Amino acid sequence: MASHNPPADGRSPLGPTPGDRVFLWGAFPLLGAAVVWLLKASAGWVASLPWAPMQGPFKLVPSLPEPHATIGAVVLGLAAGAGLALLTEREYVTAVMDGKQLSFTRDGHTRTVPRDAVAAVFRDGKQIVLLGHGTQEVARISGEFSVEAFEAAFTRHGWPWQADGDPHRDSFRRWIEGDPALSPAAHALLRARAHTLGKSRRDDAEQLRADLGAMGIVVREEGRRQDWRRSGSEADGV
Repeated sequence: MASHNPPADGRSPLGPTPGDRVFLWGAFPLLGAAVVWLLKASAGWVASLPWAPMQGPFKLVPSLPEPHATIGAVVLGLAAGAGLALLTEREYVTAVMDGKQLSFTRDGHTRTVPRDAVAAVFRDGKQIVLLGHGTQEVARISGEFSVEAFEAAFTRHGWPWQADGDPHRDSFRRWIEGDPALSPAAHALLRARAHTLGKSRRDDAEQLRADLGAMGIVVREEGRRQDWRRSGSEADGV
């Protein structure tokens, strides 16, 4: 995915190019059609294998009348590919950045972050994190985007990009149920978040991250493991 060149007004628009979207909506449906057609064409052979699973449906496919079976397989594949393209489209991140602010959008939701509210920007895996002056997490950019293109834009516009990653990474500690350093309310949120991570419910996990942030707890994860630290702007009672 490429970013657009900065226009004359100095702003940097970032996100998928028209070519990216043409490829997405062209290749995914065609690939889906090819895969389903291939499954349909090989159904008889798969049904002949005594160890193959789901033999019932594979035995049924060769008995379907032609050309309806082939047409149906191609249409089903096109629809499946288009559905996957739609999901990917929703994950695309688009943004406009300059020396004063960053506005980014994913799945119809836009967030604007002023430059003077940010003390550090760094890469966290496939995401980008913006920290405030109190070391709290101001924003986290996730979805389908080019981290390299965003890094170049942050650097070009003078944002405090941290090439070495999170400057507070040594402050994190592993979350352990019952840790007396955390309040029962914080434990409840971390416990709920561990459950959402196990269920791959990313939106719920991000909402719980924000709730913890409001309590002065910054959280990161590796798989289902959660690490935490306090921010400099933590709320009372944590």
